[in-house]
Amino acid sequence: MARSAEEAVGAVVLAGDLLTFPTTHSAKVLCGPGLRRQDSGLGLTACKSGILRHKEPSVYWVDSHQKRYVPIKGEYVIGIVTTKSGDVFKVDVGGSEQASLSYLAFEGATKRNRPNVQVGDLVFAQFVVANKDMEPELVCIDSCGRSNGMGVIGPDGLLFKVSLSIARKLLSPNCEVIKDLGKLYPFEIVIGMNGRIWVKTRTIKHTLLVANVLESCEIMTTEQRKRAFKILSENVL
Repeated sequence: MARSAEEAVGAVVLAGDLLTFPTTHSAKVLCGPGLRRQDSGLGLTACKSGILRHKEPSVYWVDSHQKRYVPIKGEYVIGIVTTKSGDVFKVDVGGSEQASLSYLAFEGATKRNRPNVQVGDLVFAQFVVANKDMEPELVCIDSCGRSNGMGVIGPDGLLFKVSLSIARKLLSPNCEVIKDLGKLYPFEIVIGMNGRIWVKTRTIKHTLLVANVLESCEIMTTEQRKRAFKILSENVL
């Protein structure tokens, strides 16, 4: 079904729906998750069901409740090391297949100085290869060879999973949830685009509270969230 993209913003779109733009539309359209360009270049096609979102000037994406992750080149994810196979680690990222991570893809790693990575460790890494014809490949260094926050995540803390849409919202620079939680409890957090979140606070109780709040963000309205934060602030130890 074809309809205007501007009129469909905020409405539900289904996989296969065609979103068109007026011929006078001059701005370059950027399509985010859930959308792909038509071969003719005259519009966008929805490849998943959800609510169409828009951000100025011309950014469109589909906001859907999805938990299965599809690797995308350049995205940062939290993975679990499952096996060691020669010079390569196999990492579970929550997708349909495991990703590979070379032992040389760590800052300062050489053939003699290998990183201390064990089966079961959590790693924060970035995809450098992610397409349907090749095995996904991760690295824990940037283009300059620096870790830049990537690598093995500490042994303490709590790992839990949320929907991909919530993970993207929490990664937004203007996310109020993270700011409000930081005022209540000092904590460390790592958020992967694959929907995995690692959090650590001073106590187990506060860690569980932070995790519960983040998991509940999807079903809570803004008013409910503010009320919950008010109750938590009155009971901060």
